[in-house]
Amino acid sequence: MKRLLRTLILLFVRLYGLPGVRRATRRIGPNLNRTPRILIVRPDHLGDMILVTPVLTALKERLPEAEITMMVGPWSREIVARHPAIAACITCPFPGFQRAAQKPLEPYQVLFKTAQQLRAGNYDIAINLRPDFWWGAALIYLARIPRRIGYAVAPNQPFLTVALPFPAAEHATVSNLRLASAALQALGQPALPEPYEPAQYPLVFTPREEECAQITQRLSAAGTPSTTPLVVIHAGTGGAIKLWRNAGWATLANQLQAGELLSPAPQIVLTGSPAEHPLLAEIAAQMQVPPLLITDATVGQLAALLKRAQLVLGVDNGPLHIATAQDTPTLRIFGPTDEHIFGPWGRAERHRVL
Repeated sequence: MKRLLRTLILLFVRLYGLPGVRRATRRIGPNLNRTPRILIVRPDHLGDMILVTPVLTALKERLPEAEITMMVGPWSREIVARHPAIAACITCPFPGFQRAAQKPLEPYQVLFKTAQQLRAGNYDIAINLRPDFWWGAALIYLARIPRRIGYAVAPNQPFLTVALPFPAAEHATVSNLRLASAALQALGQPALPEPYEPAQYPLVFTPREEECAQITQRLSAAGTPSTTPLVVIHAGTGGAIKLWRNAGWATLANQLQAGELLSPAPQIVLTGSPAEHPLLAEIAAQMQVPPLLITDATVGQLAALLKRAQLVLGVDNGPLHIATAQDTPTLRIFGPTDEHIFGPWGRAERHRVL
């Protein structure tokens, strides 16, 4: 049923298009005579969203007067909502990303309803930032946005006005920046200069002062002075296939606490979501010195903790990208995901992947 409906939508686009979209495409030239309104669509979760933040900085630097709106899932809103380049952040319950069961027709009901709502935004250009997200490409088409940028991944292409060939084994942030560059060119601006480097386009997620103060207070209440070095282990991740052995984390933590790897010996902090508390408790039970467990921190408080740390250890997960945004050194165990695509986007000498 889902495949049939998607095929019918694509067939309609190929045969008839949308008159409103055609008229808007002819009306809007490369150079606008008003403040450009940009919509960016990205449905993913925390880690992927952190890797998107350089796009926001790059667009705002080139078009300081632009009004940039980001459409994200409610699960990742906090990552981009506080970015200084964002004028507005709207949420959408993107089908397939809620990690919950849905009715067969719900993705299409949400598609048409959301597209109708977006028409009121009067956007000049939209970027479908996830390469394989046909639903997002159809959304910006049905919303009658005249310039639609994305990757030429089937079945996206019929919905786009600019479809770039999708590169293989390229870092996700570089792929994101390529789309931003294409959007700038569609608005009559020069392309972003290559190569794209973390120093020029860094990750951005900054904890607020009150969040830093809350973490300082929490560490103090746990008996950890401000002079004590911290090593944070974030062992969990959204995909169980990426997990490492709990006994391995415990062995590593014991070596750190014994001063075998770092001197002076650090305080170990295990972080995770409330659902990951059993996993962290199993690691803690094998440690010689009880660690500090934090499973109830907000994203901002977690960023403050990672900023305070001297080292962050983990697997392929979002918090390790947040640590990179704080310029805190990281050590990551990867597999089966490709580090060349989803590895650290920061100063190479401060991050290692195993």
